[in-house]
Amino acid sequence: MKTVYLDNNATTQVAPEVLETMFPYFHDFYGNPSSMHSFGGQVAKKLREAREQAAALIGALPDEIIFTSCGTESDNAAIRSALATHPERRHIVTSRVEHPAVRSLCANLADQGYRITELPVDKSGLLDMEQLERSLTPDTAVASLMWANNETGVIFPVEKAVELAHERGVPFHTDAVQSTGKIPIDMKKNVIDMLSISGHKLHAPKGIGILYIRRGTRFTPFMIGGHQEKGRRGGTENTPSIIGLGKACELAARNMETENTRVKRLRDKLETALLERIPQSRVNGDLLQRLPNTTNISFEYVEGEAILLLMNEYGICASSGSACTSGSLQPSHVLRAMGVPFTMAHGSIRFSLSVYNTEEEIDFVIEKLPVIIERLRGMSPFWTSVAQACASS
Repeated sequence: MKTVYLDNNATTQVAPEVLETMFPYFHDFYGNPSSMHSFGGQVAKKLREAREQAAALIGALPDEIIFTSCGTESDNAAIRSALATHPERRHIVTSRVEHPAVRSLCANLADQGYRITELPVDKSGLLDMEQLERSLTPDTAVASLMWANNETGVIFPVEKAVELAHERGVPFHTDAVQSTGKIPIDMKKNVIDMLSISGHKLHAPKGIGILYIRRGTRFTPFMIGGHQEKGRRGGTENTPSIIGLGKACELAARNMETENTRVKRLRDKLETALLERIPQSRVNGDLLQRLPNTTNISFEYVEGEAILLLMNEYGICASSGSACTSGSLQPSHVLRAMGVPFTMAHGSIRFSLSVYNTEEEIDFVIEKLPVIIERLRGMSPFWTSVAQACASS
């Protein structure tokens, strides 16, 4: 059975070109890049090349790039550094829809006595910028706001947000894990202090990430050890993955136009067809300010997990907007923050595409999903009564 993979905001396949670039550094060129000998020196040269490729993708300088283990480490390192460099400040500003890498960290910091302000979003998932401005105080150590939401794809105006933060002397960090490689990012055109990237969201392997730190930004290391990364992140470098990530960044820059044309067209085709063919369905999130590859659709009176299980029988992979699979009966915190009705939130599915998806795959999902939803609703007495009431009105 063929797999139709529409869960690229969760993780992506490693690009063939990335795998090919990495392979020799597992076996043939295994030297330590910190070594004095030329065998390790040739690896160090490839790391410099990867740093340049990563910097080029986001319009940064190579020495502003720190390689980490993942987006979560990058988020933690950025926020903890801001707290360490401003120990007199005990306040953090973030949003209610952040990824757990930021949200859970802030909850942990709240237990340590820090004051956390979680900014609300409106029904479209857009940030309340006036409340951001009001929330920034002389006690604020850092403002951390995601560039694009992982569940809905909604894009925050982080370039405006950092200006508001800097007007009040507040450092600014953004989790750009979902946005990097999908929309243009140019660090020469904004004043963002720190930015997080995860390799496995842009066709590099898992276990590698980036923390961008603007030149001149005060930084206290999260990982203490050797001299690697100019003393900003200790530990022998994960050389094959760093080299692979560099190649993935090069490919992402090359594929940016495809993301915003062909991938967006496929996303829109899927979304439009499902809304037309399935009654009582709706898109969650702003229709304009969002990533080109993401749509989050709610199907009322059905459970998201049941939809996923039946889609899985056809080899279709997506994600639910509900946290039920983690043992909670509550819908996702993102949809709750947006005020999505309970019956809609529980039946939400996120489809996230990549440059590897095809027209045939989208047609297959359009063919199968309406049948799945009809089948599930046919098993629901409540939906039957709703349908009968609609028919008689």
